[in-house]
Parts: sequence; structure tokens; C-alpha cells
Amino acid sequence: MTDAPVLDRRRAVTDPVPDMVFLPGGTFRMGSDRHYPEEAPVHRVRVDGFWIDLTPVTNAQFRAFVRATGYVTMAERRPDPKDYPGALPRMLQAGSLMFKPPKGPVDLRDWSAWWRFKFGVHWRRPYGSGSSIAGLDEHPVVHVAFADAEAYAAWAGKELPTEAEWEYAARGGLDGAEFAWGDELTPGGRHMANTWQGAFPHQNLAEDGFERTSPVTAFPPNGYGLFDMTGNVWEWTTDFYVPKHPADAAKACCIPQNPRGGRPDESFDPNQPEIRIPRRVVKGGSHLCAPNYCRRYRPAARHPHPVDTSTSHIGFRCIRRTEAAP
Repeated sequence: MTDAPVLDRRRAVTDPVPDMVFLPGGTFRMGSDRHYPEEAPVHRVRVDGFWIDLTPVTNAQFRAFVRATGYVTMAERRPDPKDYPGALPRMLQAGSLMFKPPKGPVDLRDWSAWWRFKFGVHWRRPYGSGSSIAGLDEHPVVHVAFADAEAYAAWAGKELPTEAEWEYAARGGLDGAEFAWGDELTPGGRHMANTWQGAFPHQNLAEDGFERTSPVTAFPPNGYGLFDMTGNVWEWTTDFYVPKHPADAAKACCIPQNPRGGRPDESFDPNQPEIRIPRRVVKGGSHLCAPNYCRRYRPAARHPHPVDTSTSHIGFRCIRRTEAAP
């Protein structure tokens, strides 16, 4: 399959707000049967038209929201002990999860070998004490929990996308393609997204030019003109996580339309039954996705993430639903 042509839909309709593009909607094959089990089975889904941000929300955009509202993110708030029974008192401090590469190879089944919960880490201090977002205005905002993303979307007069809407947009019109740009990860040797090169998590070759996040327009857009639908940062969706997709509809008349996935009680982590924190689906992969670990730099890829937890590799973008373009 060849690379998707870039369709500039901003020329076809007038944007309701700057930096959004209108997708007319349609039917597509959601999921994949060739990769991780939670992506299966492939099934047809129909979505209505919607507007979507051209890029993930940037530090500059999030700063404008905070300045206008005085909003304080979850990573900047001290956790309520009532929400975390049994937690060590010393751990009940404001903070966020930060990637910290080990010095050498580690057991890839143990994510704690490269993730650290650090006090004082938040969207303004993405790498801990002494760090800042100076010079990173056009990088995606990180260390945002689900509630933070929802708060920004409401302030902007928008919403967060469902998993189906997000995947439809990420595919860029290439229904069934492996990646957002075709079937090769690096066509002609060209890096199409900010992902990990080298042996994760200790060897970061940064062959794509970036060790961490990148400016949101640093890589080519997909066929709908959308940037960073792959890599850089994972993006929140509104769907509660379930471990697999529903079966494909037997008849065209029964294809799900605008599905809203899951229920809160279905999304709890079965490996930690004592923790009753809902998990939502995040999509798109990040700069930490590597061929030897987490090959989720594809539209079909999906992952569960607790709604109360922020990290250095999760951001978001917004949509605006409408029956038709104005």
C-alpha cells in the first residue's frame, strides 16, 4: 500500500475554530487481528462527522487555559487519603510518573525498572525539580490525568474523542493499513513519527532526532492533515477499557454507530482487584514505543490507563461533534 495522499480538508469547509479539521464520518474497520490480543477482532464501525484538533494540545495552549481559569492539575494536588486506603503516608504527595531509563538491559515485564513516581513533577516541571517547559511551547503537554484533559476540553468548548472517533481520524483514510501512512514503519528509511529507536528502555539512539517529546508538527501529517496521531505522546479517549473488541456485525444494518466503549466497573485492573480506579483507553503510542517493546505506534493499538494517573508520555487532543459542517 502506498503512502496516503494528504487531503487538506480545511480547504473544503470553514473551520469553526482555528487549528481543527472536519472529518465527514463514515464506516471503517476498527482494530487489528495481527498484533496484540486487545486489538482484536477487526470489526466495522460507523462514526458521524466531527471536528478534530490538528495536533495534540500543546504546552502553550494548556498554559493559556491555566492562566484563564487558575486550574490545578491532579499532579499538582495532594492525594486524598480516603481515595487510597492502605497507601503509605509518605507517598501521598503531589507528583507524577516520569520515565527514567536504566543503565542497562532489564526485565521488560517489570515496568518499574524505568518508571518512577516523582514528587513535584507536573506539566510545568515535566522532568522533575529544576526542569521547565521553557522552549517547549509547541511540544505536547504531558503529566495530564483524564480529568485535566476533560477540564481543558470543556473550557475550549470541545470534548475528548471516543476510541472509535480517534482511530477513524488516525487512519487518515487508509482503512486497514498497518500504520497511519501505509504498511511500512519507515518508508524509504524516513521516520514518520516520534518513536523509540534502539533497545528499549536503556538504549535510545534517537535516530528520528528526538530523545523525548517533539514539536507537534515535526513529522508529516496523515491523510486527513492531522499531526502526531502516531507516537510522541499517547492520547486520552473517553472509552472505558475492555480487553477486546466486540465481534463484527453479521449484517451491514447492525454495524455499531458512534460506539461508546465499556463501563467503569469493567475497566478495573484484574491484577490489582483491591484498586478500584477506572481505566480509560489511550491511543497512538508514544516516543517510548519500540520494536522490541510496545509496538503500539499504529492506529489500531490501544492501552488501558488509570484515570487518576499522569505520566511524561500521555497527552490529548480534542474534538467537536456536529451533524454537519457549517
